[in-house]
Amino acid sequence: MIQPSILYGLFLITLVGLYWTFPSKQFRLWMLLIGSLVFYASLPTAQYIPLLLVLTVLNFVLGRVLGAPLDWRIPNEAWQYAQADWNRKRTWLLTLGVVLNVILLLGFKYVSPSLSMLGFNSLVEGPLAAWIMPLGLSFFTFECIAYLVDIYRGSPASTSLVEFSTYKLFFPKLISGPITRYHSFSGQLKSVNFPPVSQNVEGLWLIAVGAVKKLLLADNIGQLVNLSAESLPRAGSGDIWLLAFAYGLQLYFDFSGYVDVARGSALLLGFNLPQNFNFPYFSTSIADFWRRWHMTLGEWLRNYLYFPLGGSRRSITRTCINLMIVMLIAGVWHGDQWGFIVWGAIHGLALIVHRLNGALGEKIPFIEKLWLSPPGLLLAWALTQFTVFFSWIFFRLPNLGDASLAMRHLFGHRADIQFAQKVYLDSAGLSRPQIFLLLSAVMGCMAVAYAMQKGMKLQISWPIKMLLLPLCCYLAWVLAPDMAAPFIYFDF
Repeated sequence: MIQPSILYGLFLITLVGLYWTFPSKQFRLWMLLIGSLVFYASLPTAQYIPLLLVLTVLNFVLGRVLGAPLDWRIPNEAWQYAQADWNRKRTWLLTLGVVLNVILLLGFKYVSPSLSMLGFNSLVEGPLAAWIMPLGLSFFTFECIAYLVDIYRGSPASTSLVEFSTYKLFFPKLISGPITRYHSFSGQLKSVNFPPVSQNVEGLWLIAVGAVKKLLLADNIGQLVNLSAESLPRAGSGDIWLLAFAYGLQLYFDFSGYVDVARGSALLLGFNLPQNFNFPYFSTSIADFWRRWHMTLGEWLRNYLYFPLGGSRRSITRTCINLMIVMLIAGVWHGDQWGFIVWGAIHGLALIVHRLNGALGEKIPFIEKLWLSPPGLLLAWALTQFTVFFSWIFFRLPNLGDASLAMRHLFGHRADIQFAQKVYLDSAGLSRPQIFLLLSAVMGCMAVAYAMQKGMKLQISWPIKMLLLPLCCYLAWVLAPDMAAPFIYFDF
């Protein structure tokens, strides 16, 4: 049962109907929890439900211990020493919780691939053959770490295991986010009410738009990307650049489509999940890109990695080191192949250049004014997007052998004549220039939407959205490929 699909639609309609039938808050909590378990049980990694439940209970207990106050009966003269001792114990408890979560994630994510790389193929193909990573474990773990750190920093711990379990296993966000902090979610639990018509329409609209992004755009673009990657030795320079451009669009529509469906499903149940994308391909700096792309991951990296490392509070050298460390860790999180490390290093280097440019602009105001001028903004946008789309090559081709072949053929390399026939004409019935113009038109439509929402502050009213809903669903159903591809971020 993968969203968007007919089966998922039937599941969502049934759950929403049962959820709003009874006014009891406790009943609704149990309905969400049971519904989330049913949803996860329909996935290929359903055997890991006990593991997720154990992790949920473990982090709940750790949170309760971390958030426990000191005994008020301690005499005043001993209070200072007791406080210092308790703070040390809390630090050890936090470290234990973070380490346990990280070890579990790394174990599933890297042990099996690492054994294969070391030559233990018989072990990987035998006892560990079924040891695939549970869907959603990365996002599940990140939320657990954020919860424990927030408790350590002074936020109240959850007092209800059912409420905490409902938060952790909430099905719309369980597999690929958005990463949601507990206290934001629990605050909504306490005041959830039946949504008005406008909110229901907005939820359905997000689901429909997500279906269009995923089925109509991402999956069709993905067929081109997959064929190009499979025929990489025959590709020319223009083909590789088109591959990077197409994959950037595919990744955006695929992941943002999932998040739209997740947010729309949550709205129908009275919850507002955080936004995860905000027109990232129109950002004018790499820092701005990370404030718009996978926004909840960027926030997590800032709050739980960058700031604890010192952020930008220290010297410019230390700030640059912190930026590189954070992005290298982001690369490692995405996968065990070197291409992801290179992708993270490219973004880390770009962030360092941006930070150094900002420091230079503080000393030389002319430079700052130059970047804020219309030509400067256009150049900044072009440089930012070139960096982003160039880095996608290593993201799509994480094997360094494939990535190095692409790098060698980036400029001045002619394609095998069979490449265009197989990849463009036979599969899409279009030539490379026509495909490029079609993808550029998609970017143009995004630019129009961006200008309407951010520039002119225009929004589509809910009655119009309601009228457009059948059209969106029809287009997604009719123009989607025969076989829907899995969401890309399920691999991470």
